[in-house]
Amino acid sequence: MIITLKPCTLEQLHPLQAISRETFEDTFATQNTPENMAAYMEKSFRLEQLHKELSHAESRFFFAYIQEELAGYMKLNTGSAQTEPMGSDALEVERIYVRRAFQGQGIGKFLLEHALSLAVTEQYSQIWLGVWENNRKAISFYEKMGFVQTAVHSFYMGEEEQFDWMMCKSL
Repeated sequence: MIITLKPCTLEQLHPLQAISRETFEDTFATQNTPENMAAYMEKSFRLEQLHKELSHAESRFFFAYIQEELAGYMKLNTGSAQTEPMGSDALEVERIYVRRAFQGQGIGKFLLEHALSLAVTEQYSQIWLGVWENNRKAISFYEKMGFVQTAVHSFYMGEEEQFDWMMCKSL
């Protein structure tokens, strides 16, 4: 199986929105109320918000394809685009989302390895991410990739306060 990675551009705004909604719902719908899911997705994945993120000079999106089919994507942030102020020597992996039909095929690992390679090439001293404390599968994956929990921060899923583990890896 060959995974192809391509930068996501403004011309791909609609496919980005579709995969964002699909993968987020598949991953989190069973653990959250429909109202909180709808509120979060409306705030985070509306076209205007995604356009703003894609246009930010310090954010990068990458689509992962299996053959010609969009299988997943990743969003990276540096500088002021980071969701937490981690400094100019840090690269944030804000999202790695893989469509359900493609999970278990190494796409998440491929995307994270690409992020790690970019971080080393661009001479960042650390790479970090936030992962929901109840997403044990993802936490285990990140730990296997050398990330350690360094803090906890809150975010809101609709009206419900939830907590992410902040996980970092020194480079």
